[in-house]
Amino acid sequence: MLRKYLLASVVLVAIGVILGAVLVSSLSNGVTFGLASTGEDVKLGGQVPVTAQNTSAKTLSNDFAAVAKAVTPSVVAINVTTTGKEKQQKMPQDFFHFFGPDFKAPEPEPSAGSGSGVILTADGYIATNNHVVEDAEDGGVEVVLHDKVRFKAKVIGTDPSTDLAVIKIDAKDLTAAALGNSENVQVGEWVLAIGNPLGLSSTVTAGIVSAIGRNINIIQDNYGIENFIQTDAAINPGNSGGALVNMSGEVVGINAAIATTNARYQGYGFAVPVNLLKTVASDLIKFGEVKRGYIGVQIGAVDQTLANALGMTEAKGVIVQGLVDGGAASSAGIKEGDVILSVDGKEVNKQNELQSYIATRHQGDQVTLKIFRDGKTMEKKVTLRPRAGDQLASKNAEEKKEDSEQKVESPKTLSFADLGFTVRALSPQEKKTLKLDNGVVVSDVKPFSEADKRAIGKGDVILEADRKEVATPGDLKKSIDSRKAGDSVLLRVRRQADGASAFIAVQVPR
Repeated sequence: MLRKYLLASVVLVAIGVILGAVLVSSLSNGVTFGLASTGEDVKLGGQVPVTAQNTSAKTLSNDFAAVAKAVTPSVVAINVTTTGKEKQQKMPQDFFHFFGPDFKAPEPEPSAGSGSGVILTADGYIATNNHVVEDAEDGGVEVVLHDKVRFKAKVIGTDPSTDLAVIKIDAKDLTAAALGNSENVQVGEWVLAIGNPLGLSSTVTAGIVSAIGRNINIIQDNYGIENFIQTDAAINPGNSGGALVNMSGEVVGINAAIATTNARYQGYGFAVPVNLLKTVASDLIKFGEVKRGYIGVQIGAVDQTLANALGMTEAKGVIVQGLVDGGAASSAGIKEGDVILSVDGKEVNKQNELQSYIATRHQGDQVTLKIFRDGKTMEKKVTLRPRAGDQLASKNAEEKKEDSEQKVESPKTLSFADLGFTVRALSPQEKKTLKLDNGVVVSDVKPFSEADKRAIGKGDVILEADRKEVATPGDLKKSIDSRKAGDSVLLRVRRQADGASAFIAVQVPR
């Protein structure tokens, strides 16, 4: 027993000696202090704790530094003095915000703000956001280069539909940014955001691409085109118009908006894809305006319920909800209810995918649409036309042939309890006011019902069911009753809110 105790003591002493040596060794490699008792210097701090073994991490760090050094001279600060006119809040909700001068509270007095820009050409053309310069007073735009040299800038043109703009300074031999291909951007890849947030010039932040093809409904324009690249690189007010770059130092987007509840960075920023910038900037420089071509359709998403009603095996493409009278699509034989599956061989499964692709094309360009109609696929060649206004063509109802043998009285009101809505017949005065020859009006919608979930609203007029005109509540009942539980019924509805028509599918409860 004594022997074991002595052995344990020896071990403890040895450990103490070793620990003491480690402590002394660590202490002897730090910053020195003078000891009051001896006057000797003592080092504070220890040795470098980690020697990088993973060369890829070190390489990545070097790559960040190289990209920042190469691209920062191509990003400028933009100071703007606004006109002072009363500005209305352009944000549809408190969560998504443009930033830059727009972030200042609307005031009738002149005010100042700042943003960023990306040099496009050596002779002084610079890209930025529309919301940075749209309210600038005459002579109220100033550009500050990376080397602090200042220039007055002229606004060459703006494009509210994409929130892009081009300005010009009288300079030469500038460092133009390399423009990449936003079609190649992938979720998860590293990107850097370079700009002038919060008055801090030439700030670089890093993150990844967290999503692509985002539509956040922030551009308040009837023809707004949103196909944002989403990133978690820190972006703040003042970053507007700055560069989002990949690890090759190529600009892949122009930073434009943030998701926030406090007007500051909370995790996500949004950038306009550079491919859209290329088209817009080229037009603004050449013509002072964008010569964008339009198909002339109103489109909506296709989910599984709607796909079932259309006879599609899977939910894909976008449905044509309406046509512009005399527009390109109408002239090319596109019909309401057609589903656009692809454009020039590129699949489109969201509205903004089609919009953003067409936004890179011009008036007179021809595109090929792959269409699904009545169980068949076909191709239609469409020659794009200038914007002709936002009035959708109302479908001219054919004169109905009245068959006396089928002419039976129909209830003036019917409730479809399983679907959660009630309809009634249109009065002669309503038909005259709405300029309709047929249809039944939705008089009530039960909250959380199938109809409510499918966005059928009180006051909407149901014009068709399964591509057949609805003249009475009984016509609608006949179409719905012909379906089995689980089947989908395709309705064509005229919205009370805006008068536009839309195809909506409802599923008969199982």
